[in-house]
Amino acid sequence: MRRISIGLSWSSKDGVPDFVEQAKVADDSGVWAIFTGENWRRDAFTPATVLAYETNNVQIGTSIVNVHSRAAGALAMHFGTLEELSGGRMIIGLGTSSANVTEGFAGVPYGRALRRMREYVEILNMLLASQPLQYQGELFELTRGFRLDIPLPRDHTPIYIASMTPRSVKQTAEIADGWMPIELPKSSWKAQTDAFYNAAKAAGRDPSTLTIRTATPIIVTDDPEPEYERIRGTVAFYIARMGDSYYRNFVRMGHQEMADAVRAGWAEGSSAGGTAAVPADFAREMGFAGSAEACAEHMDEMTEAGFNLFSVSVKEPDAKKRASIFRTLAG
Repeated sequence: MRRISIGLSWSSKDGVPDFVEQAKVADDSGVWAIFTGENWRRDAFTPATVLAYETNNVQIGTSIVNVHSRAAGALAMHFGTLEELSGGRMIIGLGTSSANVTEGFAGVPYGRALRRMREYVEILNMLLASQPLQYQGELFELTRGFRLDIPLPRDHTPIYIASMTPRSVKQTAEIADGWMPIELPKSSWKAQTDAFYNAAKAAGRDPSTLTIRTATPIIVTDDPEPEYERIRGTVAFYIARMGDSYYRNFVRMGHQEMADAVRAGWAEGSSAGGTAAVPADFAREMGFAGSAEACAEHMDEMTEAGFNLFSVSVKEPDAKKRASIFRTLAG
């Protein structure tokens, strides 16, 4: 069996009823987890609340909330409430985001991101284990002994971290239950997953207990080419508009010439210019689109590279057909 996950939120066009229908189909058809995201549109927690109430089986995760815009205690309350509501099905998905977002949207200074992540994880683990909050870190000193007053169904809520740099990936392997790589080209899969698992071993952890979610989309569709074009646009947006960390990530993976061309193309011709600078073949490095059977074979290839949670998208409006596709993907 493959563990497959999907990302869901509602849109202005389709609304909450369609969101609930999609979640219930996934819940009944072998999908292991549903993730809700946020950036500068809808928050992650409101959709997660609906999912916790409307589903019975799937894990529910945030992909991702950042550790600058909310206090660790506030995140603990959010996740503790959702743990209670879902019966212990939450996955805490965290990231540090970038200065573009935290300063330009949330108005929060961006700094010491790696240390902040470590201390947030330690504080969340303490509060969500119903322990009194006695914490002394480099950034936070919380010694009043507050305890999260929620009847939690388990003493640990898994934490997955989105990270890119060698130092942040190493830290993720040391402190988290799962890793969510970002914009990771196929040619770098094995080297990066090996680095993660080796860091976990060095920290005295059992790699078999950890999760690595796929870093690139897996899309079931009868018309792959438009999906690859969208992937090119996403790559260009991250390189040109989401801060230097994403640009440096592509440079680190050996794609500086392309990354420089994307930034130059975006400066000259906005999104179209940036997208045009991403080679069409590179889209196949950054995602896969095709039939359910072809996607299943692709996931088997990703399993060999070290991934064990697969992020899929099914472009099928009919609920029964969509359910059948999910079952095929899950195996």
